[in-house]
Amino acid sequence: MALIKCEFYSDTLGLSTSMHVILPQQTHNQIGLDNVTGSGLHPTLYLLHGLSDDDSIWLRRTSIERYVASLGIAVVMPQVHRSFYTDMAEGGRYWTFISEELPALARSFFPLSPQREDNYVAGLSMGGYGAFKLALRKPEQYAAAASLSGALDMAPHMNNEEPSALQRDELLRIFGPEFAGSDNDLIHLLKESKTSQGPRPLLYQCCGTEDFLYEENQTFRKACAETDFELTYEEEQGEHEWGYWDMKIQDVLKWLPVPKQG
Repeated sequence: MALIKCEFYSDTLGLSTSMHVILPQQTHNQIGLDNVTGSGLHPTLYLLHGLSDDDSIWLRRTSIERYVASLGIAVVMPQVHRSFYTDMAEGGRYWTFISEELPALARSFFPLSPQREDNYVAGLSMGGYGAFKLALRKPEQYAAAASLSGALDMAPHMNNEEPSALQRDELLRIFGPEFAGSDNDLIHLLKESKTSQGPRPLLYQCCGTEDFLYEENQTFRKACAETDFELTYEEEQGEHEWGYWDMKIQDVLKWLPVPKQG
């Protein structure tokens, strides 16, 4: 595998930013890794970070590079700060960046497949929210999306006056005052999907039963059950921490509909 830290300028954000990229590499005498790569453009997993993290975190807290070696897929891990993958009311246009500019730039830099069936997105916590927002708003771009302990029902957080990791004043700067029923509201997007036409990405959702986001994961799960999305749901004992996510990202990789590399 090749690991690349890519620093680049974003016209959408109006600033320099970064992403970490794992690329398949066929090797013949490397000890300890079974590397696989195809002969064409690489299937790609966009792997999204959480609220307090950055584009290096999946590499620092898990063995993601080792986990994907035998799959022959690329992994793109972008930096979005505390944006909730949203065109912020007061801040950068991170939704436009993540949904439009980033895939185009990544494919211009690296040999990544543009085909829907070769593109997937996953993330933890805030990144789980971002992954499902991409799946629901851009279903023509992704074959599958996975949320690990995702912040999937944000409306209650918008009205929460209690001190927490998700401060109401910060969320207002991100989403603005009109959240419920907007394109940033995943529950609303699920309801809207009932009358929309087009492809349906496969969805994978997991959350630990001791996680502080467990109840809102149940809200999303129930809302999704009323649609025609195919949702794989898993839960087990676990909290909002990296031991759980390191375990579950391996399950996500087994679940992804990655084409066999020949």
